[in-house]
Amino acid sequence: MPSIEDLSAADLLSISRYVMPELPQQAAKLGFLFGTRHGVEEFCRETFALWQGGMFERLLVSGGATAGQDTPEALVIAERLVELGIPASILILECEALNTGDNVILGRRKVAQEMDLASIDSILVIGKVCAMRRYLMTLARHWPSITVSACAINYFGLPAERWHEHAEFRRRVLAEFHKIPQYLQQDFLRELEGQAPYPVLGAGA
Repeated sequence: MPSIEDLSAADLLSISRYVMPELPQQAAKLGFLFGTRHGVEEFCRETFALWQGGMFERLLVSGGATAGQDTPEALVIAERLVELGIPASILILECEALNTGDNVILGRRKVAQEMDLASIDSILVIGKVCAMRRYLMTLARHWPSITVSACAINYFGLPAERWHEHAEFRRRVLAEFHKIPQYLQQDFLRELEGQAPYPVLGAGA
């Protein structure tokens, strides 16, 4: 992988399109909020706005006790969502997940305890903009044959297409770009149909 300074504008755009695909938001039976310790307020406010707009009926929030914290991500997020006005009764909390595979596998299992999985024909993914491809590819692997749309949360303070100008944003996008092929080889993910393939850098836009 060349250094960021050696990447052309076409390379930067190709990485952006691959790592951060845009799936137009559609109203869904289930919202699926992937847990986080970063940008929690942005996540919660955007999720509240989605609920107000009728974009999901129930909301799965998945995330365990990560980053050395005792309180699971899901509980931290759920508390703030309820403060903002989302009814606790629509929330489905999964509090054990420690990675994205867990989020989907354990989250799906938790949903099955409260809903008929056969009735869920659509999911609205709510997650970090820099990890959106991985979320969607994990769903394709472990919860296939379902209509998926996405709400990418960008808490970095500049547009996604300028990811390379922000040190942390850049680090996270490049990390995703590197690990996705490895995760595919390990069968953790499935490639997305109808989306841009993994780009060959230097090959143009």
